[in-house]
Amino acid sequence: MAVDPSHPHPVGALGKLAGASARHPFRVLTIWVVVLGAAAAVALAGVTGQGLFDRLGSDGSSWSNGESKTADDLLAGEDARSTTLLVYGVDTTDPELATLVAAAATDLGDLDGVTVVDPLLLPPLPDGSPDPRTASLYAADGDGVLISASVARTANDVDATVERVVDRLRSTADAIRTTFPGATAQVGSSDLLVDSIVHISESDLQRGETIALPIALIVMLVVFGGFLAAGMPLVGALVSILGGLGALFGFTYLIDVNTTVVNVVTAVGLGLSIDYGLLIVSRFREEYRRSPDGGSARAHRLTAIVRTAETAGRTVAFSGTTFAIAGLGLLFFSPSIVKAIGLGALSVTVISIASALTLLPALLALTGERLVRPGALTKIPGIGRALTRFGDIAPAEGFFSKLARRLQRHPALVALGAFAVLLLLATPVLSLRLANTAVDAIPSSSDQSTFITTLNTHFPEAAAPRVALVTRSEADARSWAATASKLAHVESVGTPVESGDAWRTSVVVDGKNGGAVVAELRDGHPAFDHWVTGTDARAVDFSQSLRSGIPWAAGVIALGTVLLLFLMTGSVVIPLKALFASALSLGASVGLLVWGFQDGAFAGLMGFDPTTVYGVDTLVVLLTFVFGFGLAMDYEMFILSRIKDQRDAGATDEESIARGLQQSGRIITSAALIIIVVFAGFATGDLMIIKQLGVALAFAVLLDATLVRCILVPAFMTWQRRIMWWAPAPLKRLHARFGVSD
Repeated sequence: MAVDPSHPHPVGALGKLAGASARHPFRVLTIWVVVLGAAAAVALAGVTGQGLFDRLGSDGSSWSNGESKTADDLLAGEDARSTTLLVYGVDTTDPELATLVAAAATDLGDLDGVTVVDPLLLPPLPDGSPDPRTASLYAADGDGVLISASVARTANDVDATVERVVDRLRSTADAIRTTFPGATAQVGSSDLLVDSIVHISESDLQRGETIALPIALIVMLVVFGGFLAAGMPLVGALVSILGGLGALFGFTYLIDVNTTVVNVVTAVGLGLSIDYGLLIVSRFREEYRRSPDGGSARAHRLTAIVRTAETAGRTVAFSGTTFAIAGLGLLFFSPSIVKAIGLGALSVTVISIASALTLLPALLALTGERLVRPGALTKIPGIGRALTRFGDIAPAEGFFSKLARRLQRHPALVALGAFAVLLLLATPVLSLRLANTAVDAIPSSSDQSTFITTLNTHFPEAAAPRVALVTRSEADARSWAATASKLAHVESVGTPVESGDAWRTSVVVDGKNGGAVVAELRDGHPAFDHWVTGTDARAVDFSQSLRSGIPWAAGVIALGTVLLLFLMTGSVVIPLKALFASALSLGASVGLLVWGFQDGAFAGLMGFDPTTVYGVDTLVVLLTFVFGFGLAMDYEMFILSRIKDQRDAGATDEESIARGLQQSGRIITSAALIIIVVFAGFATGDLMIIKQLGVALAFAVLLDATLVRCILVPAFMTWQRRIMWWAPAPLKRLHARFGVSD
């Protein structure tokens, strides 16, 4: 290690980096401004006129490539982009309706590559029923009809032609609503649904930031007592948002990036950057006040910055690396949406660490003593005293040390009680049912919501089925349909319909048992080419596509975490304790999702229709365990670094636990509160998958910062203090050589 003349202690790599940033703050700020400006420019405007949100998708192609994908490709036949005009609540034999539709069909038929299917052109049968060739395009009660226009992808200027088709059908829908007051007339398609979801995703992102950032500022004002110090972590948040969006824009050229990816990655990066900023600023204020006076103000400030980097900066580096390992684990899964989230998580983690170790030291160097002085809010009568009481610098004795000492009187009883509570909260997981909420629960704010709801309710033969049989021939379809009709949970089986290069037969299942029906159908093994598709089949395929990646991801995350915690503590027991405690708290979080969303307990509070939520989103469960674990390790690092500092300084095991919790308790509580606000803000959005993930991660952090870190960890570490810091002799020697310390 080198020795800085202005700093009496040996300076490591992190100290050198922070010191260099502090010595040349304007140079560092210029670099960050240029990088972030470029990231913002490409994310918002792109390099070819397409920004990030223009390049997003939500059509499900990034989810899996299982049996359902093969079946869907067969049913698609010739590649075409179809748009549908839905009309409901009218007399389909009314000549005015036929005239309006016929005029639109004539106009569209003149366009290159456009094929129009107008069932009103075929006269009904003598008994008044629709022609069998178009029966599926009529509402079940006969009061509605579907008109479809398809644009072949071989047509000239396909995008422009699709736009003309949509515009013409929308003008027809307007005319129908005018002519038939009270009628429903909506235009829908896969393309329009994608556009709608992307718009909602962008709106949810803005809403989440609008809610989270102001509340986070209020929390940090309470912590720091002034706007200057409170604003520092928010700078990191801005850096994370812009840098993350820029990185995701680049990834759109390498991999399919779903709308969900942007919201997930932004929320996670926002939480991480504020966490790290809070820790760095708090530790700087502590080190500045602790550093001996003497020399110039600049040297005194530089000393505090370097010491901050070598203590809190080390914790940030370890914590960020742990979170990056969690993100790395997502790359072992095959669905591209999971890989995209993993790449995005790695990006925002690197950005958050880099800003904490370079940008913040530069800002600290510029603000200096003003950051340490009591803020203007502390001078307000009444408020100032409260802010001083809850400030970031913890006294030697306080609430958390007293709490720890109370727990240490009966550590075994407290630890076992905490374990029991976590297990109880996790029990709903036993009834977990996996689903794809991105398809099931289209937000009511979507302009496609009415179209999809009406289609599913009144046009069961034309609606996207939850379960569908696909065969090569009609005879095979009828044979398999007869078998399927006898299965449990099957209410009815539709008539085989030719589509593309295959035959499709819709299967209506009762309740939310589609997954079980899919499994039974696939286990039947009929003696002909066969496939099962539909919404529930795709959800099953997505879940199965994740299974092969679970052992690799879990192994990498567990091994990486154990290795990092061992290098930090020299113990093999502490890493195993951390894994076990995190697994319990995350299981409790998924249990809350089952109760709140699958069972519908949160329907009124969060404004969703429980009948459209068929279970907990498969992707949410995966991300809750991965990101929830990464965030839990944040607080594990925070508290362990303080406990180890005390233990290395000669304190007894019990005393080091009490002092470590006292020193880290306020920051953990403040950081957790901000994280909870961030995820709760995103949970107010309209996309169901973001609602579920926001609730799960907010609850995971709440549990981890209270029951786990403040109760379970100190109690368990006290109870098992004789073995807590144990490691085999060879590993002790390894740690002595390669372990990391201040």
